[in-house]
Amino acid sequence: MNIKPLADRVVVKPTEIEETTQSGIILASSAKEKPQVAEVIAVGPGGMVDGKQVDMYVKVGDKVITSKYSGTEVKLNNEEYSIVRQSDILAVVE
Repeated sequence: MNIKPLADRVVVKPTEIEETTQSGIILASSAKEKPQVAEVIAVGPGGMVDGKQVDMYVKVGDKVITSKYSGTEVKLNNEEYSIVRQSDILAVVE
């Protein structure tokens, strides 16, 4: 089963957070923050959204930084993904 985003939506897979801080402290899973860096898995077609033309600037495989509390989290085939609007993507990491 695949996820195919609609309109200006983008499916991203959060990257793994390091288990240990720089000072060597191991973090419990409850102490971890939601990762903001993610990999783009699928991109919607863009088009007219809320009466405005939206062109898609990200592509599959891009590493992006998303807004901290944006999107909808979904779980598919034991993998966790987030579906965000392109406007919730703050930057592409190169």
